[in-house]
Amino acid sequence: MSRPATFVPPPGARAYRLGTARGEFAVIEAGRPSRGTVLLLPGFTGSKEDFISLHEPLAGAGYRTVAVDGRGQYGTPGPADDEASYARAELTRDVLAQVAALTDGPTDRVHLVGHSFGGLVARSAVLLEPARFRSLTLMSSGPAEISTSQQERVKLLRDALAVMDMAQVWDAIQALEPPEDTEDGLEEGLDDRADLKRRWLANSPAQLIATGRQLCEEPDRVAELAALRLPVHVLSGERDDTWPVPLLDDMAVRLGAHRTVVRGAEHSPNTDRPLETARALAAFWDGTPPAVDA
Repeated sequence: MSRPATFVPPPGARAYRLGTARGEFAVIEAGRPSRGTVLLLPGFTGSKEDFISLHEPLAGAGYRTVAVDGRGQYGTPGPADDEASYARAELTRDVLAQVAALTDGPTDRVHLVGHSFGGLVARSAVLLEPARFRSLTLMSSGPAEISTSQQERVKLLRDALAVMDMAQVWDAIQALEPPEDTEDGLEEGLDDRADLKRRWLANSPAQLIATGRQLCEEPDRVAELAALRLPVHVLSGERDDTWPVPLLDDMAVRLGAHRTVVRGAEHSPNTDRPLETARALAAFWDGTPPAVDA
């Protein structure tokens, strides 16, 4: 489970509900689009707050950043018991509706960033309507299904959600967490756990079940993505047990993609090393074509 530094938007950012043709989505937005607009999609069990420490440095680099909760994810409501609402096609169309709401017409394009499961959704959106995007960044998001060990964990979660409510599952997850090393560490983590619990309880169980299944069944679509010749950035930490780093290295080669490994980071470089991650993102975007085609 990702652990953002805070759930409070930084100075200059605002939280609001983005109206689209497919309903409203909870977002945090910062910056002005002098160099472009960026849409950020969080991962499985995550939320828009996972990008909260990226807004200020990216705004300083000239980018407007919009981080979004997908349907059934934290601040965006969704059906609690209808898995069909979270089919990949539905989530993909949501992203395209968000892009339409954030741009000035079909020739205005955005940079798209997807973390982990969000990268799989981002890839689907780019493959469906590539003309809407300036670039794609796959952040700790691999070519196909997640690792065997992570598939086992997702299956345990899905089985638990079938027989327990969200509060009961949260308690079960916490019982498996290792104890804090020191009393000071425990005190520092109290607010963090409250925020994480509130986020967890706001998720739709059907969304978690449906997206967990997709993580375990994702096909390899790297060749399709490579054929688009869209600028792609594969960014990860130096350790990752969801998609092993050598697998991400190989995917980058297959895509002809720009590759960044953020030192000292694991599966969530956006929360582990946000300043280094922001610098790598901005450097990549600075080298891409303009937002509006002539």
